[in-house]
Amino acid sequence: MTPSASPPPPEGRSPLAAWGGRLLSGLAILFLLADGAIKLIPLQPVTDTMQALGWPTDPWLLRTLGVIQIAATLIYANPQSAVFGAILLTAYLGGAVASHLRIGSPLLTHTLFGVYVGAVLWAGLWVRSPALREVLYGKR
Repeated sequence: MTPSASPPPPEGRSPLAAWGGRLLSGLAILFLLADGAIKLIPLQPVTDTMQALGWPTDPWLLRTLGVIQIAATLIYANPQSAVFGAILLTAYLGGAVASHLRIGSPLLTHTLFGVYVGAVLWAGLWVRSPALREVLYGKR
């Protein structure tokens, strides 16, 4: 395979569907890595948001959350461990949803944002992973 050639699509999927899955997963990965990175610094908007959510603004806590998020995202980015990474990220995002729900954040824009990100994660994985479809439905 030449360096400019793209990898073959997953078995049973068209090249367009394979690229669609990669695009969805790639967008989620970029967002989650950037979001995790700003927790490592931590930037003032991150500290303000944590305070508004009722969480301590201790830099150690923010950095720990950033490391967990980045680690889970890198596990998701690896094709061999993507399902495990998606499970870890779903749990992480569930905590964000619960935090927003607890303080009464706007439902569609804030509270459910973690659900939207999780849906993009799983949709990208679903489209690009015949193994996931086989596990869930017993067929490709």
